[in-house]
Amino acid sequence: MIQLTIRSAISLVLVNLAISCPALAADWKPANGPLMTRWAKDVKPDNVLPEYPRPQLARRDWQNLNGLWQFAIGKEGDTPPVGKTLTDQILVPFPVESALSGVMKRADRLWYRRTFTVPKTWAGKRTLLHFGAVDWETQVWINGKDLGSHQGGYDPFTFDVTDALKPDGDQEVLVRVFDPTDKGPQPRGKQVSKPEGIYYTPTTGIWQTVWIEPVPDTTRITGLKVSGGPADPSVSIIPLWTGGPREGMTIVATAFDGDREVGRTSVPLGTTRFLPLTLSAPARPWTPESPFLYDLKVEIKKGDVVVDSVSSYFGLRTIAIQKDDKGVNRIALNGKPIFQVGPLDQGFWPDGLYTAPTDEALKYDIEITKKLGFNMTRKHVKVEPDRWYYWCDKLGLLVWQDMPSGERSISPNDPDLKRSPESAQIYETELKAMIDNLYSHPSIIMWVVFNEGWGQFDTKRIADWTKAYDRSRIVDAASGWADRAGVGDLHDLHAYPRPAAPPLEPRRAGVLGEFGGLSLGVDGHTWTDKIWGYAGTASQTDLTRKYERLLQEAWEMKGARGLNAAVYTQITDVETEANGLLTYDREVVKVDLDRVNAVNRGNFSRVPVTRVVEPTSMEKGLLWNYTFDKPSKTWFAPDFDASSWKEGPGVFGTEGTPGAVVRTT
Repeated sequence: MIQLTIRSAISLVLVNLAISCPALAADWKPANGPLMTRWAKDVKPDNVLPEYPRPQLARRDWQNLNGLWQFAIGKEGDTPPVGKTLTDQILVPFPVESALSGVMKRADRLWYRRTFTVPKTWAGKRTLLHFGAVDWETQVWINGKDLGSHQGGYDPFTFDVTDALKPDGDQEVLVRVFDPTDKGPQPRGKQVSKPEGIYYTPTTGIWQTVWIEPVPDTTRITGLKVSGGPADPSVSIIPLWTGGPREGMTIVATAFDGDREVGRTSVPLGTTRFLPLTLSAPARPWTPESPFLYDLKVEIKKGDVVVDSVSSYFGLRTIAIQKDDKGVNRIALNGKPIFQVGPLDQGFWPDGLYTAPTDEALKYDIEITKKLGFNMTRKHVKVEPDRWYYWCDKLGLLVWQDMPSGERSISPNDPDLKRSPESAQIYETELKAMIDNLYSHPSIIMWVVFNEGWGQFDTKRIADWTKAYDRSRIVDAASGWADRAGVGDLHDLHAYPRPAAPPLEPRRAGVLGEFGGLSLGVDGHTWTDKIWGYAGTASQTDLTRKYERLLQEAWEMKGARGLNAAVYTQITDVETEANGLLTYDREVVKVDLDRVNAVNRGNFSRVPVTRVVEPTSMEKGLLWNYTFDKPSKTWFAPDFDASSWKEGPGVFGTEGTPGAVVRTT
C-alpha cells in the first residue's frame, strides 16, 4: 500500500472537476491597474489558485469554485436575487477593488452568484461549502435557502449545504457581502476608504479560495491542533470532530518521516481531548536552517473500516524566554538563543491587493526573504491564506503574527482606548479565530496582540488571555510606542530610521519591532509618481551601504543591550511607500542581495570599518548650547561667544516621540 503524504496530496490535481461558469472566460480580462506583477499573466478564469487551500486538513476529493462569478454592487435592504442573472462578472477570489478581479471599483455591499454541480460519486455524503476568507460580513443562500451568515474578514468558515441541494443538475450559490472598512467596528488592518500614507486600498468581498468537498454522513474530523518540541518525543494532537454516534469508533493518528512510519496512537473516540503520539525514532527539530516536517494521517475508524481520513503535517519546535549566562532575557528556539532579523511584511499586491495572483507568487515572497538572509518575518496587521504559512513551514521562516487592528493610531501617552462593547467583542472573537485557525503552524512563534496604540484596549487582560490560551508561543502585547501595561513576554520598541533597544528588564525580553524605512523609488515600478519613505537614498549602492550600517548597529545591540530581534521596514514597497527592499511588483531587488544577506546573518566583513571622531548623544547626553532667538551672522566663527545661550544635554526633541531618547525638550 502506498502512503499518501501531505506533500504528494498537495501536488496532485485534487478532483478539480468541471464547473458551470456564469460567463464566458473569453470575456474576462484584468482591469487597468496602476501596476501589475509578472504572475498576473498566469491568472486565467479556468485556473485561478487551483491548489488545495488547507494543507493541514487535506482530503482527496474536492471541487474548486474559484473563477468567474456573476456580480453586482448592492445596497442596503436589497432583496436576494435568487434565480436571477447578475449582469456583471468578477474573478473570484480577487477583491472587488483589485485589478485582477476585473472590476476595480469601490463598494461596501456586493452580490456574488454562480452555479455548480455536485459529482454523482459524492452521493450519500454531506457536502460542505468552504470560504477561505471574506471581508467582512457574509450571508449565503443555496438554491434560495438561507444558510446563515458569518462575520470576520480573516478567518475561514464553512456551511453544510447538503439539505439545500437539488437531487441533480445545477446548484445556485448566492453570496451577499457587507464591508464598512474604516467606518465599522471590525478589525481591518491598514485598509481605509481613502488610501494615503501608511494606509492602503481596501479589500472587500471574497479574497480567498472558495471550494466544496464531500465528508462522511456520520462522524467526521473538523479540525486538528498539533504541537510538540524536539526534546519530548510525545506530540500532542487535539482532534476536533462532529457528527453521528461514536460507539465502537476509534481515532487513529499516524506520523511519517517520508514513507517511514515513526509513530501511531489509537484511542476510543471521545474518551480524551488530547491524543498523545510518541515518536519511535529520535525527534527531528524544526528550525529555519532545517525546517523538517513530519507527515500526519488522522482517521476515524469503526473496526477496520475507515469512516473519515485527513492528511496533515507538523514540525517540532519550542519557543520561550530564558536567561543567558549574564542574566539577560533571550528568545530561545528549541532551547537555544536565536537573534532574529526579519522584515515587516504587509502582504499587499499591486494587482490582487490582499490576494496574491498565484501560489508561486505567494511562495516567492518567502523565498526572497530567505535569500536576503532573514530568518524571520513579521506579518503586519494582516492574516494570510493557509498556504502562505505552509510555505513558511516548509521553507523555514519564523513568523511573528499580528492581530489585524481596528482603529487608527492614537497618542502613545493616551490611556487604553475605550472601545464600544460591540467593537471589543468583535476584536476578541476574531483574535480567538485567528489563533485557532493557525495554531498548528510551527513557523508561527509569536502573537502580536496590538500594533502600537492602534485600537489598544484592556491590554493586560487581552495579553494574559492570549498567553493562557496558547502556551506554545510567546506574546507581544504591544509592538511599539504604547507599552502601557508592561505585560506580555516582550518589550517591543519602534525607532526610525536608526535602530534602538529597550532597557533591560528582569522578566521580559527586548526586541525592535520596527526600524529603517530607507526609501528608493525605481522608475517604472511604482504605484504612483508620488512616493515617500522614512529616509531617502540615492541609488542601489547608497541604499545597500546605509542598510549595512543600520544592521551593524542593530547587531551590536545584541550584546550588552540585550536586543533579541530587529524588524526592518519593509520587504516590499506598498502603494505610495517606497521603503521596501523590493519594488511593489517584486520585479527589482533594490539592494545588493549578497551584501544584505551577509549583514542580516551578522557577517560584516565587507562593511567598511568606522571609528568615532566625535561621539553622539545616543548613549550619553553631551552638553550643547542652543537658542530660540535668531543668532548673529557670525555664530559659526571659532571665537563666537555663546555664553548667553542656554545649555542642555542631547538628544533634543519632543517629549513622547516614539523610539526616541529625549533629554532636552
